Amino acid sequence: MVNNRHDVLIVGAGIGGLTATLALLRRGLRVAVFEQATELRELGAGLQLGPNGTRVAIGLGLEEAMRRIVCPAAGKEIRLWSTGRSWRLFDLGESAVERYGAPYWMVHRGDFHALLLEAVRRVRPEAVRLGAVAVGFEQDNDGVTLQLASGERQRGDVLIGADGVHSCIRQQMFGVGRARFTGLMVWRGLVPIERLPTHQRSLVGANWVGVGRHAVTYPLRRGEILNFVAAVARDDWRVESWTERGTTEECLGDFAGWHEDVQRIIRNIDVPYKWALLGREPLMRLADERVALLGDAAHPMLPFLAQGANMAIEDAMVLARCLEKFADPAEALRRYDAARLARTTRAVIGSLDNAARFHNPALADEAGAAAYLDREWQPEKVRQRYDWAFEYDALSVPL
Repeated sequence: MVNNRHDVLIVGAGIGGLTATLALLRRGLRVAVFEQATELRELGAGLQLGPNGTRVAIGLGLEEAMRRIVCPAAGKEIRLWSTGRSWRLFDLGESAVERYGAPYWMVHRGDFHALLLEAVRRVRPEAVRLGAVAVGFEQDNDGVTLQLASGERQRGDVLIGADGVHSCIRQQMFGVGRARFTGLMVWRGLVPIERLPTHQRSLVGANWVGVGRHAVTYPLRRGEILNFVAAVARDDWRVESWTERGTTEECLGDFAGWHEDVQRIIRNIDVPYKWALLGREPLMRLADERVALLGDAAHPMLPFLAQGANMAIEDAMVLARCLEKFADPAEALRRYDAARLARTTRAVIGSLDNAARFHNPALADEAGAAAYLDREWQPEKVRQRYDWAFEYDALSVPL
C-alpha cells in the first residue's frame, strides 16, 4: 500500500532531521518524518552551537525559547593538562554577536531536541512518526518511494536521509563504506555544578590538552550542569555507541596524573559513558536525483571542531531553501549538493586536524607545552581555524 504523497520524506528525527522539517514546514511544504525509535528520549549530553548554527535557530523563530534552555558562553580557553595554566582561545558572549552577528550557545542535546520537536508539532502535529523503520527506497522520474519494515510504502517527491552515522539511506546510495577506527575512544558525562568549587563554575568552555588525550568542559542549562567530554588514545574499545556505560575508576585511570580540576569533575560524574570514534572518508556527493543525505548520514565527523550539529543545522536550512526555490526536485538537490559538499568536507578534515593538535607530544612538559600552545593558538591561527565556520550564513548563502 502506498499512502498519500508528500513533498518531502525524511528518515530520522534527530537534530538535523527536525531542523529540516521545521524549515520546510515554515515554507509551506508537506513533510513526513519517519523515526525508527519508539520514543524520543533525552540522549547525549552537550552541544556547542556556534554563530553559524544559532543564526539558523534564530531565523526559525526559536530565539526566545532557546534562551530559556541554553548557557550563553563567555569565552573558551585552552588549559594544560598538568598545571591547569590557561590560554585564551576566543571571547564569546557579546563579542560573538558583534563579530559574527549571532551568539555562541551551549545547550543540552536533549533540551534542544525537545524544543525542535515541539516547534515541529505546533506546525504539524502528525509530522513525526515513531517506530517507523526505513529499510530502503525506490525512485523514478515521477517521485521516490520509501519502504518501511512494516511493509508500508510512502511516496514523495524527495527523500532525505537524516538517519545518522549508520544511515540505511546512505548505504543504499553509496554502499556501506569503510569505517576506520581512529585509535581514540571518548568519555562523556554530566556534573551538577553545585558539586564543584566556585572556580569551576564559570560560564567558560575549556579544552584541556595533553599527550594522547584531551578533555573538553563547558556549562549547560543556564550554568546548572557541567558537560564533560574527553578523548583518549586507546585501541581496546571499539563500540560505536553513546549508551555504553563505563566506570569512574576506569575514566580516572585514563586521566591519572592530570590536574585536580579534571579529576574532580570525573569523580562527580554519576555515570560516565564511553564510545569508540570511527572515521569515515568524506563522500564525493550528497545527492542522487531525488534522494539526498543530511547531517551525520552525509558527513560524520570527529567531535574536535564542535561543528557536527552545526553542519547538520546548516544542511537543513540550505536544503529547505533549495526545495523552496527550485521547482524540479532533482535540480533542487543538485543545488543543495553543490552548496554543501566542499564546506562539510572541510569540517570533516578540520576535525581530524584538531585531534592531532590537542594530543601533541610537545605537551608532555610545561616548558615545551607553553611554546607549543603559544605558537598553535596565536590569534591569527585561531581565526583561520574558526572564522570560516562561524561567519557562514545558511539563510543567505548563494544557491
